[in-house]
Amino acid sequence: MGGESATRTAPQRGGASSGPAGGRIGQRLSGLAVALGLALFLGGFGWGAVVYRPYTVPTSSMAPTIGVGDRVLAERVDSADVRRGDVVVFKDVTWGNAPMVKRVVAVGGDTVSCCRDGKLTVDGKEIEEPYLPEGQAAEVANFPTVTVPEGRLFLLGDERHGSLDSTAHLTDAAGGTVSRDAVSARVDAVVWPMDGMLERPTGFEALGDLSTPGPLRTMGAMIVVGAVLVLGGAAYGPLAKRMAGRSRPRTEPAGAR
Repeated sequence: MGGESATRTAPQRGGASSGPAGGRIGQRLSGLAVALGLALFLGGFGWGAVVYRPYTVPTSSMAPTIGVGDRVLAERVDSADVRRGDVVVFKDVTWGNAPMVKRVVAVGGDTVSCCRDGKLTVDGKEIEEPYLPEGQAAEVANFPTVTVPEGRLFLLGDERHGSLDSTAHLTDAAGGTVSRDAVSARVDAVVWPMDGMLERPTGFEALGDLSTPGPLRTMGAMIVVGAVLVLGGAAYGPLAKRMAGRSRPRTEPAGAR
């Protein structure tokens, strides 16, 4: 028989472990990335569901810190952990027995009054309140010195002109104060619109320790990193197939038969 020229594809080496960079190792790493990403992503949301409560603020009494209709995340806290300057969620029967959001300006044992040079005073110290609306005094009208009983709080809205707060209840038996036990959570951030974490109320630092922010930033980082790992790991397979499709099989001439 006459010889004929032909080509044949050289056999691939490595069997099932061949493929684009990484092969089986790459697949295992991508699977690990997806698993770790899911753990971080779901763990961040799960942690948040345990630690935080969402609230919608229906009034403008906390403007400009929190606007009407804003959605906030409030950390569940023990009442003993509430500090001056905290923005808290509480419910008190004499205030309407509905969840309310106000700022703690004095705690048990403090004396609070207004105003001196247009500023709130606590234990005789003038308090800087940069969270108030620009150009607004610390209070609409002066109020006499109030000594806050132990275990109770004196609360004000940041929008002092329209806030029904402790100053509206001065004639009550408790002198406008609210029990610490009435507090269920401390507002950590405004999430809609996305204004972010509340600024620390540094004007109260001279009177004692301030609260530390909750773990919201850590949770957010877990969710973002988890999402990146899931997307990156899931993308490995399609990318590997695409790279494999671009490579051409090697050919070699067949010998004459």
